[in-house]
Amino acid sequence: MAFLITCTTPWTRVESAHMEPTELETAYQQALDYIYSFVDHSLTHQQNLSPENFDLARMFALMERLGNPQQDYPSIHVAGTKGKGSVSALCAAALKAGGYRVGLYTSPHLKDFEERIQIDGQPMPRSDLVALVDAIKPHVAAVPKLTTFEITTALGFWYFARQGVKVAVLEVGLGGRLDSTNVVTPTVSVITSISLDHTFILGDTIEKIAAEKAGIIKPGVPVVLAPQKPGPTQVVAEIAAEHDAPFVAFGDAYHFTPGEHSLEGQSFKVWKQDEEDTAVMLRIPLLGAHQVENAATAYAALDVFRGCALELSDADIRTGFAQISWPARFEILQRQPPVIVDSAHNPYSMQALRETLDTYYPGRPVTLVLGVSADKDIEGMLVALLPRVARVITTQSYHPRAMDPDELAAFVQQYERPAQAYWEAADALEAALHVAGEDGLVLCTGSLFVAASFRIAWFEKLTKL
Repeated sequence: MAFLITCTTPWTRVESAHMEPTELETAYQQALDYIYSFVDHSLTHQQNLSPENFDLARMFALMERLGNPQQDYPSIHVAGTKGKGSVSALCAAALKAGGYRVGLYTSPHLKDFEERIQIDGQPMPRSDLVALVDAIKPHVAAVPKLTTFEITTALGFWYFARQGVKVAVLEVGLGGRLDSTNVVTPTVSVITSISLDHTFILGDTIEKIAAEKAGIIKPGVPVVLAPQKPGPTQVVAEIAAEHDAPFVAFGDAYHFTPGEHSLEGQSFKVWKQDEEDTAVMLRIPLLGAHQVENAATAYAALDVFRGCALELSDADIRTGFAQISWPARFEILQRQPPVIVDSAHNPYSMQALRETLDTYYPGRPVTLVLGVSADKDIEGMLVALLPRVARVITTQSYHPRAMDPDELAAFVQQYERPAQAYWEAADALEAALHVAGEDGLVLCTGSLFVAASFRIAWFEKLTKL
């Protein structure tokens, strides 16, 4: 299938007038204030949201006003409960290694807003964000009831077109069917691991959630499905058939098997059905068996993509995968004593985190720094991870959905684990390092937001040494 690129928006670089650093910082903060002045569903407890809060008609109207920039480049669209960020980053790294100018849209950010919109691994410059926000304001004003995430997504699509990317990798924010990224018709759709999360919005069974994720499937567009339980696999396969979309699933079209692993990374091989003798050997620096699954899924997506759009060799994929940087995913900040930060935030990802701990640090006592969003399945998360934990220090991020550390400590103590609360991530870090000692391990997890706060505290600590 050939991909026809039709350019409806001029590919001119966004430039803002020269500003002094203080002027730029002021303008940047004003741009963020504007973006966050709209309804931001990410700040709302999921119990207070429903599908009625999401309406793609607004996004289509805004895209039309901008000249439908999402049509100006081939794209890979990635949905899923877990792993979609890693798969997106792996795909983008491989395409960059292939010599292409690559846009990557992900959410949320770890530290700075502009991390959400990257080209060739570099976040959007603040000066470009200032200029683009100023340019989009009259279009936003013409479309009532737009949300923060819809405007952010539009900025990403528009920026990629104006910067002349040759391909974009787009991570779904929430669900799929009603997500603001779903105005795109990609070259390949990808659905990563599906598990229970955001059940108030997406449904209370894994099959219902699978149907929402499969809402990104477009007529005739291939869909790559990561390894799943039978129920979600059947749901996605049926929706793909309804859309005449080629269905590419592991255990059928592709297979993979893990290889050796160490703290430096892990290897695996992946192959097409009945072609194991020509299996491709790959290596990633990301740790954990779940990351091998993500990388195998990314390889299959790229393999399908290169058959439809741009050329890409196995050597390009090998290079890109080996160079991937994706922070807060079992990220080892310090080797001795180990200090690890991970963005696990539901029972499934906590189970994967526990298995990764058992693989790389078997038997080592864990001091857990835990911060969670109050609307998550906290009991399920604790049941999955606490058997590997000696003690817990609770904290919180600055996110409005963050659970009170004192309440979380009391909740943890019900599971017969000592727990102490610290409101600041820096204080939690110091306490954890003290009680863990040289023989222990410090692990911070529970949400991407608390992982981000912990990383900031860690690097600020290093600058003071």
